[in-house]
Amino acid sequence: MLTWLLLFACNVSPFLRRSLWRWWYSKLARQVASERWTFMNYGFVPSEDEGPRIHLAEGDEPDRLCIQLYRHVVNRAELSGKDVLEVGSGRGGGASYVARYHRPAQMIGVDFSSQAVALCKERHKGVLNLDFRVSDAETLPFSEATFDAVINVESSHCYGDVRAFVKGVHRVLRPGGWFLFADLRDRGGATELEEILTGYQWTHFEKEEITAGVVEAMERDDGRKRTIIEQLIPTQLRPLFEEFAGLTGGKVHRGFQTGELAYLRFGMQK
Repeated sequence: MLTWLLLFACNVSPFLRRSLWRWWYSKLARQVASERWTFMNYGFVPSEDEGPRIHLAEGDEPDRLCIQLYRHVVNRAELSGKDVLEVGSGRGGGASYVARYHRPAQMIGVDFSSQAVALCKERHKGVLNLDFRVSDAETLPFSEATFDAVINVESSHCYGDVRAFVKGVHRVLRPGGWFLFADLRDRGGATELEEILTGYQWTHFEKEEITAGVVEAMERDDGRKRTIIEQLIPTQLRPLFEEFAGLTGGKVHRGFQTGELAYLRFGMQK
C-alpha cells in the first residue's frame, strides 16, 4: 500500500514523500540483510528480436529478470572503460552487474540511505571497480562533467524534486555522456516526466514504454518473491512488502494491467 500511496497521493508534499521513502529503505536495509536480495526492481522480459539471451554467472542467474531490466536500460551506451554513476543504487545489485559485466573504469553507486550504503560496501566489496557513497539524488555532490554515464532505474518516483535531480544529472554528465533511465508513472506523471526530460538539449533522445515486458517479469518472478518474503520478512511487514515487491494481484500490478500505470525507459545523450 505504501508504494501505491506514494505514487498517487497528489496532496502529499515532496518533503513528506522523500522522508517516507528514506524511512522505508533504511528500515529494509536494517532488518533484511540477506544476500538473497540484492535487486529492488520489477524485472524485464525482452522481446525475441532484442538479441541473444544474456549469459550470466551461476550466482547471478536467480536475479536474471532484474538484471535483464538493467541490461535493457544500459545497452544503448558503451560503458567499458568509462566513469559511471548510478543514482539510487539501493542494495547494489544493479551497480554490481554493470561493474562486472560492462567493465567501466569506475562504477559509483549513490543512495540516500546510509544503512543501504553500508550493506552494499560489505556485500560487494570484492568488485574492485565499484564503490558506494551516501548522497541525495536531488543534490549530487560531484563536479560538473564528471561522468560518462548516469544510470537511474526504478528510483525517481521516490524523489521530492525530480526537476532538481535531472538538472543535477545533466550537470555532472560530460559532453557525449548518457543518461540511462527507467521508472514507472501514472499517465499524468508520465507526461510531466517527459516534459522535464525534454527541457534539456540532448544530441540523442529516445523513449520507450516497456510495461508489457515488466508485467511479464513480475508474473514470472511472483513465486520466487513470495517465497523470499515468507522466509525473510517479519509477519507484520509482509502486506506492505508484498505491495512494494509488485506481487501479482497487487495495486501496482493491476495498475499496469489496466493502463493506469506505465513503465518507461529513456536514453539521452548530452
